[in-house]
Amino acid sequence: MQVIKEVQALRELRRCWQMEAKTIAFVPTMGNLHEGHIQLAKEAKKVADIVVVSIFVNPLQFGPDEDLDSYPKTLQQDQEALEAVGVDLIFTPSAKAIYSRGLENQTFVEVPGISYMICGASRPGHFRGVATIVCKLFNMVQPNHAFFGEKDFQQLQVIRAMVTDLSMNLQIHGVPTVRESDGLAMSSRNNYLTTDQRAIAPQLYENMMQIVDKVELGRRDFSIIIKEHKQRLNDAGFKVDYIEIRSADNLLQPGHEDEELVVLMAAFLGKTRLIDNCCIRLNS
Repeated sequence: MQVIKEVQALRELRRCWQMEAKTIAFVPTMGNLHEGHIQLAKEAKKVADIVVVSIFVNPLQFGPDEDLDSYPKTLQQDQEALEAVGVDLIFTPSAKAIYSRGLENQTFVEVPGISYMICGASRPGHFRGVATIVCKLFNMVQPNHAFFGEKDFQQLQVIRAMVTDLSMNLQIHGVPTVRESDGLAMSSRNNYLTTDQRAIAPQLYENMMQIVDKVELGRRDFSIIIKEHKQRLNDAGFKVDYIEIRSADNLLQPGHEDEELVVLMAAFLGKTRLIDNCCIRLNS
């Protein structure tokens, strides 16, 4: 396994792979890897000759009051975990290599509409930062396939829209959420939870599945369901950011023609923001 930091070195390797007609799968991460990230790499290995994983904490997607400075960095452990599953290359660029003219002069990529709702409404500019860094990394790696976790469902939809709109020649793969034994979606930010908060955290998943059950049983009074579960979570010690039931296709308010919905949730435990989602296929 190779570890490189420079964009030019990455491009030289890419040219060699291209001459050898090798296919490339790419997994972009911010490091502090958990089993969910490792599953992305495992899935990537199934479809390509070469697997590239990037580790870059992207300042452009953090808000002014978010955890950029304290975001955990575990590069040595990350390298060992990725080598163990057969990753070929880890790309660890510096912020200067990525944003050579500085953040204030950076050209942005923005996916309209879907970037402004739900998480985008709670975190203005977040998806602009995501789309920009992913677009830049795609240009650097030039993969045939790219893998993202479905835990970040809205992010996945933003990236899919960007790839379609910009006519990018690669396939986007969504990989199901990897969970702890108690249902909590794996996330690097789970490390921020105190012992007491960690004991409460699975209730986010439990409430989500209760919502799914109600919808699958035919309830369509979504606003009442949402209000009930917001109250339950707030009473349990969460500070709910949002609970939404949307069309899985475009994240708009669901209509009668929708065959698949998605429950999307975000809530704080202390300063830690947890997110989760679950798709619901309706009976025709």
